[in-house]
Amino acid sequence: MSTPPQATTSPGPAARGNPAAVPAADRGATRIADRVVAKIAAQAAREALTAVPGAPPHATVTVHHDIARVHIGLELGYPSDLAAQCAAVRGRVVRLVEEYAQMAVPEVDIDIERLHSAHTRTAAGRDRRLR
Repeated sequence: MSTPPQATTSPGPAARGNPAAVPAADRGATRIADRVVAKIAAQAAREALTAVPGAPPHATVTVHHDIARVHIGLELGYPSDLAAQCAAVRGRVVRLVEEYAQMAVPEVDIDIERLHSAHTRTAAGRDRRLR
């Protein structure tokens, strides 16, 4: 006489290590490199300064936990409202870094490294052609 097969119970999803059973906060961590956040910040500054002559903005960022401190270098046109342009850059950088990287941005330091006027642009262009 044969014995009936015994019912085996398989371990539940949590016992097998199913990731869905483990809370998201306990599965690991995501770290976004400073240089990635700097690229987001530089692109945001570029978007805020449409049609401004000169070199594109560059950014450096220091990230500590989920807080990013941003430093932007700009070349702006002159005469213009420099404060308004800087405020637009700050607002755009804060919004996009918070949105894309999920980091708080308590400060955005801006250095205006060079001013360009219509007069200096044409004079510089003539000097280059004469040489």
